Formats: sequence, structure tokens, C-alpha cells
Amino acid sequence: MLPAHRMFWGLILLAAAGAGLLYNVIFADAAAPLAGFTYGLCMGATVLAFDRGLILAGLQARIRRLPAWLYVIAAELAYVLMIVAGNALGGLIVWSLGLTGDELAVATRMTARVLAYALAVAGLLVFVIRMRDLVGGEIFVNFMIGRYHKPVAEERIFLFLDVVGSTAFAETHGDLRAQEYLSAVFATLAEPVRRNGGSVDDYIGDLAMVTWPMSRGLKDARCVTCVFDVIDRIEADEAAWIARFGTVPKLRAALHGGSVVTAEVGVDRHKIAYFGDAVNVTSRIEALCRPLGVGILISQDLLGRLPRLPPGVRARSLGAHALRGRGAPLAVATLERGAVDTGIAEEPAPRRVAAAR
Repeated sequence: MLPAHRMFWGLILLAAAGAGLLYNVIFADAAAPLAGFTYGLCMGATVLAFDRGLILAGLQARIRRLPAWLYVIAAELAYVLMIVAGNALGGLIVWSLGLTGDELAVATRMTARVLAYALAVAGLLVFVIRMRDLVGGEIFVNFMIGRYHKPVAEERIFLFLDVVGSTAFAETHGDLRAQEYLSAVFATLAEPVRRNGGSVDDYIGDLAMVTWPMSRGLKDARCVTCVFDVIDRIEADEAAWIARFGTVPKLRAALHGGSVVTAEVGVDRHKIAYFGDAVNVTSRIEALCRPLGVGILISQDLLGRLPRLPPGVRARSLGAHALRGRGAPLAVATLERGAVDTGIAEEPAPRRVAAAR
């Protein structure tokens, strides 16, 4: 089965191609349905590639830094440019395949009617994409299909990633600069989380909550691989972080999994929430990182369910510890990668560890 994000983008492209086919039916009496499909697919692919930063990423970044009133104008002009380019590409393909009797110049020409129609379709598709970006890909799909309209008992893995030193950064640089810093860190998480089949389900202050359905997170130890992929990505851009913010982000990570009840909650504003001990325990484990002097902790329960650890990663047991709100102590381990610097904040461990607070 295709991952949810690939299925989503496939459906978006199919919708764009379908819009091209519909245009052909409405305005050309379905004389060349395959040509209409091709035009729609090419224009949709070009607009989406620009919107996702796959082409002209520098231009898109500069547009986003413009004042709001100028941003709207510049973004609209950029989308017009992408539609014109997509139409030309579609015309070239249609002409090359003999799907039209028009000359190449006519096949690639943009008309006012085509442009207006394409802008309307692109606006609708980009709106859907923005809604997906706002709530998260997997959550968006679950909202659409109503999966959690009624509470569902399931097993999930939780990863809490806490940005170390964000409060001190805010005190030094101000709240606006700190928010820009946190936004950049959270943006960095997106690709490693997506690549490992996870979903960033919530941001709580300077902490990101990533989740997986249990079986997906256990497969190939994706939940563990994700942590180190995030670290690697931050370290790879060390010079850029220092140039932009004067520091390289450090993280604390906690991994745990178990049974939860997942439900859609809210009236005026809906969200998908998790209820159960697994969420609270993950939070308590993250709080243990500081007194134990390590940057990554995983519960022994979850560690025991992993088929294997990623190559080069080893687990070191740190024993059982009392957690606030939990009767029985919980055994935890830290994850290490040889002698390589993990990019995780570490602090000296005290001799005795009290219950996490």
C-alpha cells in the first residue's frame, strides 16, 4: 500500500489532470480528451513543483519574505508563470504525440480562457494543500475519511522532540526571533519524519510530538531512524544555522509506545487527540533526559518490541526509574551511535535520580 503522503500527491495530480479533461469536455465537446488530460497534468505538476519548492525554490523563498500586500501580487504572478510553463509543456507533449492537429505554436499558446480556468483550479488545489499543511498530512486524511469521528483504540509510538535552550535563546534574542528559530527547527523535522512514515501531530511550545501506528513505527526501526535522521540533517547544515541564528539546535528525544484511544475532539475547532498512559509516559521519559545526562531515551518496553536497531546504533540500559503519576518504575535505555557526536544536548548525570517532574 502506498504511503499516505504519496497517495495524497497522486490524487492532487489526478485532480489537476481531471480538471484538464473537464475543460476539454466543456469547451471542446470532448474532441480530444487525452489532450485535455495531458494539459491538466502538466500544468498541475508545474504548479505543485513550484509550490513545494522543487523548482525555483530561491524565488519562492524571496516571495515569502515580501510584505503581505506585495506577497499576494508576487505569488499570483508566479503561479501565472508556472501555468504558462505547464501549458507550454503540455502543448509540446500533445503535439509530439499527435494528439492534436494544431501547429506547435497554437498547441503551446496560452489563451485568456485557459489561464482563468487554470488559475481557479490551481487556487482550489493550493487551498487544499495549505489545509493539509496546517493540520498535518495524516491528520488531514483522517479528518476527510472520518476515521476518528468515533473513538478508536489503537497502539501508537510517540516521539517527543524538545528543543534545548529555546528559553535562553528567547531571553537573549527576543520572542519574535525565538519563534523564527523554533519554526526553522520544526521545518527541519518535516522531511525526516515524512521519510520514516511518521506524522508530526502537534507542537507544544518548543516540543514537537511525532507519532506512528505501532506496526509502521516498528518496521525497520523507523521511529529510531527518524531521530538520527533529524540529527544528521541539523548537523549537515551546521554552518547555515550558525550564520542565521548564531547557534546549532540541540534536541532531547523520548520514545515510547503503547495503547491509546484516538478521537476527534472539539466543536468550533476540531483536532485529533490521544488519550492514554502512553502519551503521559513519553512526556515523563523526556523529562528524565536532563537528570540522566543523556539526549535520547527509549522505554525498555518499546525497545524490546523493535525487531532490530538501525546499523551503527546501540542501546545502553539506564535501569528503572520512578515517574511522576506512575506507580511502577519504568526501565529506560539511551540510544548511542558509536563515538560519533549525536548532536544531542548532554549533561552530567547526578548520583541519584528522583522521580521525573
